[in-house]
Amino acid sequence: MKSIILVVICSLLAFSSVGFAADVSGKSAPAIAVASGNTSTQEQGAININTADAQTLTRLKGVGLKKAEAIVAWRNANGSFKTLEQLAEVKGIGSKTVEINRTMLRLQ
Repeated sequence: MKSIILVVICSLLAFSSVGFAADVSGKSAPAIAVASGNTSTQEQGAININTADAQTLTRLKGVGLKKAEAIVAWRNANGSFKTLEQLAEVKGIGSKTVEINRTMLRLQ
């Protein structure tokens, strides 16, 4: 009976020290994005190229403020983008830039 109690106490101490070590490590657990409804995690961070301002567009890879402003200017002159590929019509934006950012882009 004493050996069973001793095993239980040792087990509890072992598990609580592991938890304690994790708590005092100073590192926080990585954030986990949770999708709700029909929206995927990727879509939650996506940039709508038909409504985004220039500052938001600079979050795209290879797009600085000048290119972002060119996207907004193109949109103002030509109306909404109908396809993602149409983004390559903007001066300074090529098909490679579109492909690199495809998962970050949306039209609506």
